[in-house]
Amino acid sequence: MLKLITHPLIIHKLSQIRRKETGTKDFRQNLDEIAGLMAYEITRDIPLQEIDIETPVSECHTGEMAKEIVLIPVLRAGLGMVDGITSLIPTAKVGHIGMYRDHETLCPMEYFAKFPPNLPDSIVMILDPMLATGGSASAAITAIKKRGARTIKLVCIVGAPEGVKKIQSDHPDVDIFLSALDEKLNENGYIVPGLGDAGDRLFGTK
Repeated sequence: MLKLITHPLIIHKLSQIRRKETGTKDFRQNLDEIAGLMAYEITRDIPLQEIDIETPVSECHTGEMAKEIVLIPVLRAGLGMVDGITSLIPTAKVGHIGMYRDHETLCPMEYFAKFPPNLPDSIVMILDPMLATGGSASAAITAIKKRGARTIKLVCIVGAPEGVKKIQSDHPDVDIFLSALDEKLNENGYIVPGLGDAGDRLFGTK
């Protein structure tokens, strides 16, 4: 399933990070806020378990989350989405995965992985601002599935049709959440119109 989250506040903040004049501070803040706003829609179908509690006034039959949330940012740009979501779900565990592209095979290769032990029973959100070719995201999903994860959501800010198609082909069981589906990839593999290199703009590097 592809879900576009197009709340006016998200579109407004996305416009800010698309601007080439936007500096590191504002890029980082708006990216963080977009992720937090997206979290409301992403968590819409989280299962609840019934509980009985006691308020200062009376007993109350209510609910609480029945599954833990695990956030897995794809290094390094995915780190810019973590705080926005943990501000809403402070109990979420955070793993990390790093991928690089092999210069000879051009295939994504895992160079770092550290995950909480509860992946099989958790709702796992893979975080990466850009879904371009989909190669790194697909490899990250495969790696996380090998560690036992069963319920996976891919959360990106901007995506290209090529990347969406790749994930839908390789992992039809994974839901994709975007705030914008852009036009295409250019000859250099950048999303058009996109927002440039999210990692460089987030951390002020080149």
